[in-house]
Amino acid sequence: MFRRVGAFAMLACGAARAANAQGMLPPSSEGLTFAASERVRYEAIDGQARAGFNESDQLVNFRTTLLARYQHGPVSVVGELWDSRIYNGNRGSPVTTGEVNTLEPVQAYVQLDLGAALGRGSKLKLQAGRFMLNLGSRRLVAADDYRNTTNGYTGVRADWSSGRWAATAIYTMPQRRRPDDLDSLLSNAPAIDREGSALVLWGGLISRARTIGQALVETSYFHLGEHDTPGRPTRDRSLDTAAIRIVRDPAPAGLDYEVEAIGQTGSQSVSLVAGAARQSVRAWFVHGRVGYSWKGDWKPRLMAEFDYASGDAPGGRYGRFDTLFGMRRADLAPAGLYNAIARSNVVAPSLQAEAAPDARTELMLSYRPMWLAARTDSFSSTGVRDAIGRSGDFAGHQLDGRVRYRLSKAVRLEADAVLLAKGRFLRDAPNAPPGRWTKYGALNLMIAL
Repeated sequence: MFRRVGAFAMLACGAARAANAQGMLPPSSEGLTFAASERVRYEAIDGQARAGFNESDQLVNFRTTLLARYQHGPVSVVGELWDSRIYNGNRGSPVTTGEVNTLEPVQAYVQLDLGAALGRGSKLKLQAGRFMLNLGSRRLVAADDYRNTTNGYTGVRADWSSGRWAATAIYTMPQRRRPDDLDSLLSNAPAIDREGSALVLWGGLISRARTIGQALVETSYFHLGEHDTPGRPTRDRSLDTAAIRIVRDPAPAGLDYEVEAIGQTGSQSVSLVAGAARQSVRAWFVHGRVGYSWKGDWKPRLMAEFDYASGDAPGGRYGRFDTLFGMRRADLAPAGLYNAIARSNVVAPSLQAEAAPDARTELMLSYRPMWLAARTDSFSSTGVRDAIGRSGDFAGHQLDGRVRYRLSKAVRLEADAVLLAKGRFLRDAPNAPPGRWTKYGALNLMIAL
């Protein structure tokens, strides 16, 4: 499976040495500045857990970004081009717009910083155009980073803060990445993403720091509206998603914690067929975390987490939680060729250990057993399903590890590995891929200039 790892590592180290002398551009200041990044990833999988794809696969991912910013007083004009490509894929590879989005102007916006225009201690920023978003916990609205492509949004954004209070409001049309047919994706064909009233996301969040001791309290609400366009059938989702979050950030020799509860209501079509009947939606998600960080040279941290995302059970209502545009790597598992775990139909406690042996190195290891929240629904994002529920509800044991090493200010290496011991459901469900184990590994070289 990993026969190309040695060659990739040699290539990565050589490129890193070449980039090491380049340094990084200074932070944004008055006038015109530029920034660029390159990420090369080799990833491989044996015993694919997702239904319908190659049992074993290898991909090489390239992601290049070029950013230009012009700053004059309170006005900023920003443009950013992303080029995301894959090589070595075939028609059995799980290649989607999550991997390929060629020559895409993801960001092109104007921002106005009004400073303290609202009064003493208050700040306001307004933004309009194409931009990326990372809001709150990033479980609902995020610019995914581990994935080879990102989420872009076209619209307006306002950020306000005053003392311990902060708020963000958005009205956007999420960009629908193109092209989305497999042949075009495998050939890295370019096509500008589209946005429009057929897919709209609006809402916002408000937070107050140090509300419960040192903990921040945050509430949010987002509405997603979707309908068909010619050649692009959808489930016509109309979803209202509300959340409350309480979080205390990690600190040396201290306890940290987070609790987030999200409820989702609305309606959607029962299928992609035009004129299909509609059904109501009732879904929910909860995340809990408690951790402790120790002082010392290695800065060790241990935390326990719990994630529950509802699935669709019999009864007429649709119960599968929709994470909208949320990230997954920080909470659950890698995307890419693995991409088996998402915030849908999953019950997953976990233990995670982190350490930083020196200023250049970061280590992470987590263990996560997983169950289905609804045994007749497909498990998480695997597509594996037993419609009559006779395959049980235990999906398996996941062991996830990561090592990051910074060669310089501009260059970082990262290795990711996942071992999934399939439980009864992922072995016995009618469309479960063969095998008892899923083994995934990735090597990443990241250069930021």
